[in-house]
Amino acid sequence: MLPAAILKVTNPMPAFIRYLTQSTLQLKRMLLATLLLIATSIHAADPVSFSTYGLSSGDEIHITVFGEDDMDVTTRLTDAGTISYPFLGEIRVKGMTVGELQKHLTNQLKPDYFVDPQVNVSITEYRKFFVSGEVKDPGGFSFEPGLTLEKAIALAGGFTQRADKKAIQVTREINGRQVERTMKQDDSVLPGDIINIKESFF
Repeated sequence: MLPAAILKVTNPMPAFIRYLTQSTLQLKRMLLATLLLIATSIHAADPVSFSTYGLSSGDEIHITVFGEDDMDVTTRLTDAGTISYPFLGEIRVKGMTVGELQKHLTNQLKPDYFVDPQVNVSITEYRKFFVSGEVKDPGGFSFEPGLTLEKAIALAGGFTQRADKKAIQVTREINGRQVERTMKQDDSVLPGDIINIKESFF
């Protein structure tokens, strides 16, 4: 019988198994890192960020001050982009983000009315978006986050047979200006967007 030391050297299986185990772990780490990178890239490419969404006419918001039931208000922005709030009267809030409005209300309420008001603002209903042109049921529709042009067109009954499905015109308010652009069906829709489906000539 050969000595145990010789058997240990001449038997390659344990070392091979260790090599396979280490290689498998490395592949798993590489795969996980790749998946995380892809997920991060997809998130970063998303053009819609509701933390920077500017309030506008038609949006409905809910305002609370912690411990102050009389300051609990649900209101819709007027055509002029204003709201009415206790103590403060009429306030122009068009263009403000939710965070900016919270800060503005907090600063206006202290110290004259409350020592340290805990103000919270949330959007309860976004203003409508509109679909016109070559769709079966044009009109205004309620907005929900995550809406794409494809889904918006489906809400409008889908394309007509004469619709140009490639060149979809969207008019969007950007920094107070109406900007028209051509968009694809997987692009995101924002509240207040005006989507126009033109007729195809081919």
